[in-house]
Amino acid sequence: MIRTGIGGWTYPAWRGGVFYPAGLRQRDEQAFATRAVSAIEINATFYRLQTPQTFAAWRDLAPPGFIYSLKGSRFVTNRKVLASAGEALERFVGQGFTELGDMLGPIVWQLAVTKRFDPDDVAAFLALLPAAHQGVPLRHAIEVGHESFACAEFVALARKAGVAVVYSEATGRTPVADRTANFAYLRLQNLTSGRRTGYPPAQLDRLARQCHAWARGEAPAELAYSGDPSDSAGRPGEVFAMMINGAKERAPAAARALAKRVAKLSE
Repeated sequence: MIRTGIGGWTYPAWRGGVFYPAGLRQRDEQAFATRAVSAIEINATFYRLQTPQTFAAWRDLAPPGFIYSLKGSRFVTNRKVLASAGEALERFVGQGFTELGDMLGPIVWQLAVTKRFDPDDVAAFLALLPAAHQGVPLRHAIEVGHESFACAEFVALARKAGVAVVYSEATGRTPVADRTANFAYLRLQNLTSGRRTGYPPAQLDRLARQCHAWARGEAPAELAYSGDPSDSAGRPGEVFAMMINGAKERAPAAARALAKRVAKLSE
């Protein structure tokens, strides 16, 4: 399955017919968004802990089959030594997001763009990430930025841990395309305001083809660093292609335009 999605649902520039229909009540925006795209990345979890009641409310607003991914806490990732994040990680995992049930998607751990690759520290951090909580399986993805992560050693560590390396198209972040888990996660941030769909048609076509490749267990070889851009078994898997930033007002249109191209390639 290839999902295309957006970051969050509260954004004034989406109102008045841009994404949300004119006159839609703000309290109905989340429900509308969860029916317009197939996944939403929740950014609020990066800044503060939520409550089990909040996660349950988000679950109840969305239709069956919808997925929420969560951005991991800044108190876990914004530190010099990632391996020291044990207590903060326990607090994050214990906040109650298992209330999402089968709507719980990957947890995205975003490192600062200035964070350099330290193999011992990264290996220790990946080892901290729990495979499950309260009987609910957890999937993890790590987003890096610094060019020092563009190496086979980092890819091998992520693959051994079963953690996906986020493919980032963003200014200041080095894209790493290797499949290291049984799913792929893309954060696409090069949208421009001058185009209604954020990306030009040729770029959306490219992304649709790449999403199908990731879904087959492959990846663009020119942006891979392991020598084998697929995961170790070349297994098919779920793909999350998230239009996150850049010209954010264009993100919903970009996500839906990409979804149409992905569907057409599946025919």
